[in-house]
Amino acid sequence: MRTSEINRKTNETDINLKLNIDGTGKYKNDTGCGFLDHMLDLFAKHGRFDLDVLCNGDVDVDDHHTVEDVGIALGEAFTKALGEKRGITRYGSIILPMDEALILCSLDISGRNFLGYDVKIPAQKVGTFDTELAKEFMLALSRSMGLTLHIKMLEGENSHHIIEAIFKGLGRALRAAVYIDEAYKDEIPSTKGVL
Repeated sequence: MRTSEINRKTNETDINLKLNIDGTGKYKNDTGCGFLDHMLDLFAKHGRFDLDVLCNGDVDVDDHHTVEDVGIALGEAFTKALGEKRGITRYGSIILPMDEALILCSLDISGRNFLGYDVKIPAQKVGTFDTELAKEFMLALSRSMGLTLHIKMLEGENSHHIIEAIFKGLGRALRAAVYIDEAYKDEIPSTKGVL
């Protein structure tokens, strides 16, 4: 089983995160930010990752540090659980609909971080959640994981639907990328011999 646990403590957040890549989609997320919890639940369910996140952050200031630091911890957890990345498919891509929203999510577990984010979210907030934080989460994740990640909004009007489609798409694309190809299970999927 490809599992990891990350404990990350700063002056702004205290995070304990447990990840099982080869899970069944079980989740228990308590970040102090309800909308982020909902998005992490969707990510875990659609990626079939077991994910348990506990974060005590300075949400009395705002949700920024919590969202960013959970993204960092999640990227670190994937990196640790994947190890040398032997046998992984490496690439994942999906075009995911959520009602009127349509999101393209394409990624490469390359060891090189890059975020292409072409998303225009109409509202500044969903409930109390600043919608610009969706991008901050993806930046933190891609940087800490060494992930090349492209997210493009093809259609969308409802801000909640757009962000939900992004997190569902991320879960499904990552699931495809971490899948072990039995024909190449002992190989690192790169001509460099390392990812």
